[in-house]
Amino acid sequence: MHLITVYDRATAFARRFRDDRSGLALLEFAFTAPLVVTLGLWGVETANLALANLRVSQVALNLADNASRVGVQSTLVTQQLREVDINDVFAAARAQGAAWDLTTRGRITLSSLEADKDGKQTIHWQRCLGMKSGAGYDSTYGRTTISGGSPAAADSTTAPYDPTAGVNTSMSGADNSASHPGSVIPGGMGETGAKVVSPNNSGVMFVEINYDYKPVVGTGWLPNGAAKLRYIASFIVRDRRDFGQVYNPSPAATLMTCNKYTS
Repeated sequence: MHLITVYDRATAFARRFRDDRSGLALLEFAFTAPLVVTLGLWGVETANLALANLRVSQVALNLADNASRVGVQSTLVTQQLREVDINDVFAAARAQGAAWDLTTRGRITLSSLEADKDGKQTIHWQRCLGMKSGAGYDSTYGRTTISGGSPAAADSTTAPYDPTAGVNTSMSGADNSASHPGSVIPGGMGETGAKVVSPNNSGVMFVEINYDYKPVVGTGWLPNGAAKLRYIASFIVRDRRDFGQVYNPSPAATLMTCNKYTS
């Protein structure tokens, strides 16, 4: 009699256990949660990466656009670009990228690509902003260089950068900016097959930005554990600019030359 009762109870328990569905949802969640969380985090990182690409491209476009417009009217027909004007457009780029550490995680290069009446392309001067340095951060498409006291080719990999290009360095009051004409770059600036050239007797503001993407979730979600964003933008100078030099009247502004790495 006792054995029958135990058997009946065991059978009833087994039947109830078989028919019980109260923990099914929890069990299913335990199996699917890792997949759902993984897909969710991947989606967040992908969306943030897309947003970062948009932000960097917008800074490049805005900087090139602003640099093509700024200056002060010097005569009825020409406009002078001053160092303070360049510093102002850099300040705008700095503010635009402050929330995502643009100037500490990246490098901005602004180049004045100019052409004479015969179409010879020259990088007359360059200004930079950002802490990152070295290959992949400094200008990829040409530099103002100097060798033996004379301008060297813009695509030279051995000649040092020339911070005096486009600058009047005379302390006597005479203008010697013509002796710092910048570096010739045949074919213009940019990727092979898509180079930007300046119109004759005019100039183009050419901007490069290289930026180390700042992940939301972690570097493990990125290809090779990191992502470097690179964008370029260019605008033809809008006004009748005086291309003789970058002016720096009193009180003199600090030159943001590309031998400096500041944020």
